[in-house]
Amino acid sequence: MNGTKIVLNKSEKINQKSLNGHLNHINGEHKPERRVLVIYTGGTIGMIRNPQGVLAPLPNAFIETVKSYPHMHDRNYVEEFLGCSDSLVLPLKGTDSRRVIYNIVEYSPLLDSSNMTMDDWIKIATDIKESYENYDGFVVLHGTDTLSYTASALSFMLEALGKIVVITGSQLPIFDTRSDGLHNFLTSLVIAGTYSIPEVCVFFGSYLMRGNRTSKAAAASFEAFTSPNCTPLAVAGIKIEINYQSIFRPCALEKFNVHKTLNRNVGLLRIFPSITTDLVRAFVQPPIEGVVLQTYGAGNIPGNREDILNVLRDATKRGVIIINITQCHKDGVTDLYEAGKVLLDAGVTLGYDMTPEAALTKLAYVLSKTEWDIVTKRRMMETNLRGEITTHHSVRIQNRKVIMRMLGLNSEAELDKLGPIIFPALMIDAVISQDIEKIASLKDNGVDVSQTNGDSRTVLHIACCEGDIKLVRVLLEMGANVHIKDRFDRTPLTEAVENDHHEIIKLLRQCGAHLHESPLLIGQKLCNAAAFGCLKRLQSYNIAGADLSQPDVSGRTALHNAALHNKSSIVRFLMEHGSDPESTDMLGHTPFVLARIVSAKNVLKILANTSFTNNSNNITT
Repeated sequence: MNGTKIVLNKSEKINQKSLNGHLNHINGEHKPERRVLVIYTGGTIGMIRNPQGVLAPLPNAFIETVKSYPHMHDRNYVEEFLGCSDSLVLPLKGTDSRRVIYNIVEYSPLLDSSNMTMDDWIKIATDIKESYENYDGFVVLHGTDTLSYTASALSFMLEALGKIVVITGSQLPIFDTRSDGLHNFLTSLVIAGTYSIPEVCVFFGSYLMRGNRTSKAAAASFEAFTSPNCTPLAVAGIKIEINYQSIFRPCALEKFNVHKTLNRNVGLLRIFPSITTDLVRAFVQPPIEGVVLQTYGAGNIPGNREDILNVLRDATKRGVIIINITQCHKDGVTDLYEAGKVLLDAGVTLGYDMTPEAALTKLAYVLSKTEWDIVTKRRMMETNLRGEITTHHSVRIQNRKVIMRMLGLNSEAELDKLGPIIFPALMIDAVISQDIEKIASLKDNGVDVSQTNGDSRTVLHIACCEGDIKLVRVLLEMGANVHIKDRFDRTPLTEAVENDHHEIIKLLRQCGAHLHESPLLIGQKLCNAAAFGCLKRLQSYNIAGADLSQPDVSGRTALHNAALHNKSSIVRFLMEHGSDPESTDMLGHTPFVLARIVSAKNVLKILANTSFTNNSNNITT
């Protein structure tokens, strides 16, 4: 993953162009940036035609080709603001609220997706984990043949996911004059860099779909993937329309984690007329631990095949988990028919309307959970973990007519159109009033707790600013996203830090929140806090995970400023929390030297107890 980290480290040399970009951000002279990591695994999208006219991958050709497309890369922006950078930048339209900057990591070797294995799923998940805090979203370029398997597997492996992962590919290479690859890639970048959808998704053609609800339905169509039992999360037309009510949000107070183990002793068995008992028996023999059984219609097998039922019953008694899903493309299995209920009686678990790809990868995931016993594993297979199963519940506004009368609206269509404006306002009002009952009522009636207002702020931003930890906890348990940035590039964690709500900071960190600003900007804020003696602010940044030795643009750290301004209590706190007393600024001064210049006696006493190099103490002033 070399080259994927695009934020400045404190040890990196600050070039003038990157400094210009940093200062422009501070002064608000250009729009907020969103960073996307592109993981190019292979597939048709990056292939070229060899002299024989056969498509084949060509290492290192993809990135250079993308850079040559003016609608995929703004060279002028990079030259002016990013300097020597491997990053690519999407051109900015007047209506865009964010600038999307992206990096492409190319796998070696590039894979044909028919060669994809569980090891490759683990590698992709691990790479996302390693870069998780440096990017706002992720795009995985992938061959189409096993794309839905990968999407389903990642949806389970990426636990408590708080950022968007879009998997896409194409039917024709991006190099071809007439290609769907350019559209799929560009739209995936825009979605990943613009919208807060904490799911593993598939974008293809015009639709953004939940990854574990997709299947490849066509070998040659540009609309190659379908999601028959789940409405799209977004439709990309002239505008990108997001279906916020369909977004599946994690509600556990957990930090993002990658589950890197999968059980490989799983398989797919499709029932067909006159299937032999020997075949079924052979299929469920050790080392098999899990089977996805594809049955007829609503979950039926031949009612007169007691031999097959006996084999399945014996297997479930041995601890083999057998999941019943339909062979049909749409809808799922039930226990309404006698031929299906006999499977339940034999210990077979209902798979409802899961796709084969989702059922198989979920089985591999669940079976690998060594902390769960067999009863828990069977229960988890029937539980909707990542939106892979349709849950039937009514979502409708009970007081729609009351709201319509209050707003002077004449139809529910008008209310639907104004909902994105009205409901965030109602939520914000409830948060400011600390009316948890009203918040719960709005949530029960289909209002998305992560929906943003005109400033792209969520109710979690407001709650973290107000400082009510009980309210923050309630919102997080309802699925509020900790990573959403408002139009001022502030997250809920920013609000908690800059209002010194320490308990809320801890709670947000527990849910995976992290500081997103550039190290230089954080260094500047730390230096300002130290200079003004703001101990609570430094404590806030420490709880939030900041490096208290991070320098600002002049190379000075908070300890330099605390020493310079004779803030002995700040110096003591910084020293107790690992600040480096031997760091030098751009003039070569250490905190000790600055304290000596201003005759800060108390600070000198504190620093004198720390071992310095001879060079640090002997710099002339």
